[in-house]
Amino acid sequence: MLNTLPDLHRSFAEQLKLKLQSDSRIHSLLAGGSFIHGGVYQYSDLDFVVVIDPLYYDEIMAQRMAFAGTLGHLLHAFTGEHVGEPRLLICLFGPELLHVDLKFITLDMLTQRVEEPAVLFTRDNDALKRQLAKFCAHWPNMTPEWFESRAWIWLHYAVVKLGRGELFEALGMLSFFREQVLGPMLFRRANLPQRGVRRIEALGIDPDGLLTSTLATHDRHSVGI
Repeated sequence: MLNTLPDLHRSFAEQLKLKLQSDSRIHSLLAGGSFIHGGVYQYSDLDFVVVIDPLYYDEIMAQRMAFAGTLGHLLHAFTGEHVGEPRLLICLFGPELLHVDLKFITLDMLTQRVEEPAVLFTRDNDALKRQLAKFCAHWPNMTPEWFESRAWIWLHYAVVKLGRGELFEALGMLSFFREQVLGPMLFRRANLPQRGVRRIEALGIDPDGLLTSTLATHDRHSVGI
């Protein structure tokens, strides 16, 4: 699996795997994101799930920054409260820049997941398989009713901002609307997991350029069309 990655990504993943294999506190190393959604290429980030022995979970969680610092030249890192995931550590490594997400969990926490991970290593394959088999991954797709109940309120909010002359706010709202409504609806139409506006160009699911028609410049007329 790792031998298909770009050199930078492969080198980091291999070093991470070796380091965690030598740490008896680590139960398993799993991968998600681009590993399982169309492959990793030059501009991809890396998404890892570090499964920790429950006896050492609090210890490692308290030392996450230092832990990440042992994995390479860590430039900066912060936790993922802004995306509702405080167990996540979002890292930037260098000198050749690489974005790496590390989520720290215990085996019991694997029951709630949005995708089936790739297993890079585990100390107990049977226990991992049993835990993964308890629940199926559930991607958080939204229903037509969800879109309907929100779309008009969000659009009205954008119109109000335009009316006030707050063009940056209106432009931001249009971007938000593409990510939360229009993009996911295009994915829904294509019977694909709803992923905002991710890879819409590569997937070719907007052949009529509907999203492009919502792009605007910092101009009242452009925003209001």
